Amino acid sequence: MKVTFVHPDLGIGGAERLVVDAATAMRMNGHRVVIVTNSYSTSHCFEESKNFEIKSVDVFPRTIFNRCAALCAYIRMCIAALYVAFAVETDLVFCDSISACIIIFRAKIIYYCHFPDLLLTDRETFVKTVYRSFIDRIEEWSTGMADLICVNSKFTEEVAQATFKSLTKKLYVLYPTLNTQFFDDCQPTEIDGIPESAKYIFVSINRFEKKKRVGLAIEAFGILIKKVPEEVYRNCFLVIAGGYDKNNEENLLHFSELREHAVDLKIPSKQILFLKSPSDEVKVQLLRQALTVLYTPSREHFGIVPVEAMYMKCCVIAVNSGGPKESVDDGVTGFLVEPNAEEFAKKMAMLIGGERDAKRMGEAGYRRVIDMFSMTKFRDSLEKIVEIVFKD
Repeated sequence: MKVTFVHPDLGIGGAERLVVDAATAMRMNGHRVVIVTNSYSTSHCFEESKNFEIKSVDVFPRTIFNRCAALCAYIRMCIAALYVAFAVETDLVFCDSISACIIIFRAKIIYYCHFPDLLLTDRETFVKTVYRSFIDRIEEWSTGMADLICVNSKFTEEVAQATFKSLTKKLYVLYPTLNTQFFDDCQPTEIDGIPESAKYIFVSINRFEKKKRVGLAIEAFGILIKKVPEEVYRNCFLVIAGGYDKNNEENLLHFSELREHAVDLKIPSKQILFLKSPSDEVKVQLLRQALTVLYTPSREHFGIVPVEAMYMKCCVIAVNSGGPKESVDDGVTGFLVEPNAEEFAKKMAMLIGGERDAKRMGEAGYRRVIDMFSMTKFRDSLEKIVEIVFKD
């Protein structure tokens, strides 16, 4: 079967990871794959993407005088869709992120909804509200025109059904997979700033954005001193790692706020390390060394970090909402807690004290990833979805 993937910008984000993995799975299942995108650079992409035939259709600006970014993105995707409709022979189209282009395709369509776009934007002014209402109506109408709609979690499924009132089609949950080969091949590396005395290492990996609530991890570490003996606490260490873009004002501001928060809580500087945009190799090493990962966002659409941690046999303490409710098996591969520092600190102390076996939880987490999020599982699930599309 000839399959065409259509995606806005094929860079190195979470949506792009899903597209590359889905394209890989399709090819492994025997299909011929072409990827059409509005933007692609071999210097800013996942290595696996270089193995595919990629067509870049970039003939319309991203903004109009630095405005109308969403409308321009819709137009850019529709132009890519026109290219597919008239220049690419295909039996199936797999598109994601922007649904407006669906109205143009003549082949069967699978649409992957990472999260309803209309919930991810602000409406600060009356003009923006009117503008977005037009965009939002297009999103809901065009999404329903797909032959089959996939979502990344049951949480996103519930949100999409509540958001798109007119949507009558059944939604299919297709969990993202994990690039386990990279983790397997990653060699140990040293991380500057973590002392040899650090026996109990707690790690937070998230972008430096307020919505990620990374401050919870710092507050929990501050409370931990009241829950374990002082000599034990001296051997505890917290790593706050995350994506940091020096051109992103929120990243700059929130990073400074978090450092100040640690000072205000009187956390010793020798027991905490802030890492800006660590490499993938460093992130894997952090997961190797961590006693547990502290995953603080609420209502996360899916959340790949807990899955990565479990694959590295590291247990997870996560907020009891959103995607982690599906990925983390509470009490078996980690803990799901309310979004407050006290609850996080309690579980951290339990792991330090040996009340729960972190190593056993890590082993269970690894097995869970293999069972639920492996490429084999992803391939099989995707092929069943393809069969459903053509059966109907």
